[in-house]
Amino acid sequence: MLLAAVGQAAPAGARNLPDSYVVSRDPGILPEGIAVEHDGTIYVTSKGTGRLFKGHISDPELRPLAAQGIVDRPSALGVHSDARHRIFSVGGSVLTEHDRSGRLVARRTAQDGPLGAANLNDLVITEEAVYVTDWANPVIHRADRHAGHLGPLRPWVDIRSAAPHFPPQYWLLNGITADRTGRTLLVASNGTEAVWRVNTDTKAVEEVRLGGQSFGADGMLLRGRHLYAVLNYGAPAGVYIAKLSKDLRNGTVEYQITGDRFDLPTTLARNGCRLYVVNSQLDDPPGHPPYTVSAISDPTCR
Repeated sequence: MLLAAVGQAAPAGARNLPDSYVVSRDPGILPEGIAVEHDGTIYVTSKGTGRLFKGHISDPELRPLAAQGIVDRPSALGVHSDARHRIFSVGGSVLTEHDRSGRLVARRTAQDGPLGAANLNDLVITEEAVYVTDWANPVIHRADRHAGHLGPLRPWVDIRSAAPHFPPQYWLLNGITADRTGRTLLVASNGTEAVWRVNTDTKAVEEVRLGGQSFGADGMLLRGRHLYAVLNYGAPAGVYIAKLSKDLRNGTVEYQITGDRFDLPTTLARNGCRLYVVNSQLDDPPGHPPYTVSAISDPTCR
């Protein structure tokens, strides 16, 4: 079932929550990444300044997080948190880990890839590692996690093995997500307009078959067999939800949520039966404050 969804009813328990959140009213922020924890804490990154913003789903206003070790980071893109409430974010060639107060726990710099300096885009956290995509190189980077310690960030998989004849500079790796076991990664490539499945044990890479539809996603998340993705290139901008096969090798897009509620969306997070979608305004920098996050109902909640 495809929805060009515009007026879905709010799920029970969500009717008193805001439909929109202000990340910042300062010029040039350009929000890009988002994480929402189980307790409703929100983190949003700024591509324009490299800063982190923090809030809660019950409050329509976010505030700057006084995060250490990011003063020399000109931009910040992907952000996620783990079960210990550690906040991981990427910008330029740097991966940082902070605690909830903004204290810097770890800072790791990516090595150059086959095409030059890394331009880290998004990340996913598993029990064993943090995996990071690279916009400038067809490479997934990995930093091991042992007893709460973050190891060096090193190139891990050159994804060109899946399509060796595709121009390496146009892979443009973007969103990344993982299944519950951490053994399967799904990686979006804007250049190929496809999602790629990576086995973390064998490093085997194969395309996820989605019925031939252009699916060059920006941010993505996987919940069970539902792949949630934000598209802003090659298709109408909005949220697309695909139902995947059990082995995550193929699937069908079941929901398409577009409309003027979004302002160049880049990624999304989920809490309860709500999706939180970042309005980046990256198509018209420095954009027009206020910069916002839109909350919409998750149509898979029935």
